[in-house]
Amino acid sequence: MSEQLTFTDVEANICTIAGMIEEDKLYFVQMAGAPLMAVLLAKYMSAPGVGYVVEEGAVAPSPSFPLPRMMVGASRSHYRAVGWYGMNIVDSHAALGFMDYGLLACLQIDKFGNFNSTFIGGTYEQPERRFGGAGGATEIASQCWRTLLMTKLQSRKFVNKVDFVSSPGYLDGTPGARERAGLPANTGPYKVITQEAVFDFHEETHQMRLIAMMPWVTEEEVLSKMEFEPLIADKVERMTLPTEEQLTIIRTEIDPGGLTVSRGEWFTIDRDTDKRVT
Repeated sequence: MSEQLTFTDVEANICTIAGMIEEDKLYFVQMAGAPLMAVLLAKYMSAPGVGYVVEEGAVAPSPSFPLPRMMVGASRSHYRAVGWYGMNIVDSHAALGFMDYGLLACLQIDKFGNFNSTFIGGTYEQPERRFGGAGGATEIASQCWRTLLMTKLQSRKFVNKVDFVSSPGYLDGTPGARERAGLPANTGPYKVITQEAVFDFHEETHQMRLIAMMPWVTEEEVLSKMEFEPLIADKVERMTLPTEEQLTIIRTEIDPGGLTVSRGEWFTIDRDTDKRVT
């Protein structure tokens, strides 16, 4: 019998983003959840000196592992921070151009990278379901040079029109749209990472573009989980599966309580073929 690897969609996202983290860059990260876990995984395994700023004001923490249950986003995860200011201060640092990458999660996203984290369905005053809102995400998406966005590949998330623009992408996609809105030049969404595919944005049209897929999915299957049809790169790369070591560190050092990573869809992959076991 062949060996199998089992993980959740959240763990897949964390591992993919951790592999993108560059040690000589500064990351502006939402205060808790999977995006912060991706930075912590990279810091633990591959980029120990990476600098990151958390949206509520902690600058360059060096957290001690394992993190206790429910402590990602709390004081323990900000251990030995260089400074702990307020949200307005670190937002001003982003406005001055100090933040290389933003790292966020989103509920809905459109083909130009505008995303929603506020409500789904209904109206703003009477939504069908309301969420926590943007928090500091608007400032991160507006002012970082590049923004990495994490979500799940589902048609209810990749939509023709978001129910509410909590944070800006390339707005209507026209040249200079962000600049006309008062946002810094040469900024904007950089990549969208999901459990089965990664997207970037075309340099001229600013439309979302499929650039990588997990080995068990086809292009048609990816497109079937999106309301809009993205551009397709000339060469769609193959994504790397999580490793046993990455999954062990996530489960024992970063989220030992499983409050974040245990939720969602589970994948079981045949290690010999890299195909999903149904």
